[in-house]
Amino acid sequence: MKVLHIEPEKCTGCLRCEVACSYVQSGEFNPSKSVIRVSAFERGHTSFSPYTCFQCAEGWCMTACPVEAIDISAVGAKEVQDDQCVGCKLCTLACPYGTIFYDPEREKAFKCNLCGGDPQCAHACPTQAITWIEDFTQDWTGAFAAQRSAADLARIGATNGR
Repeated sequence: MKVLHIEPEKCTGCLRCEVACSYVQSGEFNPSKSVIRVSAFERGHTSFSPYTCFQCAEGWCMTACPVEAIDISAVGAKEVQDDQCVGCKLCTLACPYGTIFYDPEREKAFKCNLCGGDPQCAHACPTQAITWIEDFTQDWTGAFAAQRSAADLARIGATNGR
């Protein structure tokens, strides 16, 4: 299966993914309408991390939707059906990652739909921090967290050992 794979350590914070996504989502170059966001973290130096819907197996957004306005697309994206969405925002509350949004102009929820199988954020990323790859799992976060934790523990150990 193809999945959106994110490697935060490669992100430079250029925000090209946000701009490309906003154009696909809304027809405007307006990062506030993007469903991928880049967060800056400061810990000795600034690092960046893009994040978007994980298309999680649990699908809390789908479960919370009282009108069943979120379906699974052919490419595996949990996709909001505009004609069914009543704008209640329950899906935005149910998402533990904060990656489903509400558009007050349209009064509809919106989220990553993987651009129908051709994610433009991956095309726009100059460092390949975001790629669209063949993989057996959608969960890239576990390996990233383990790697980051090991690096942090090594750094802390080196600091304490002086």
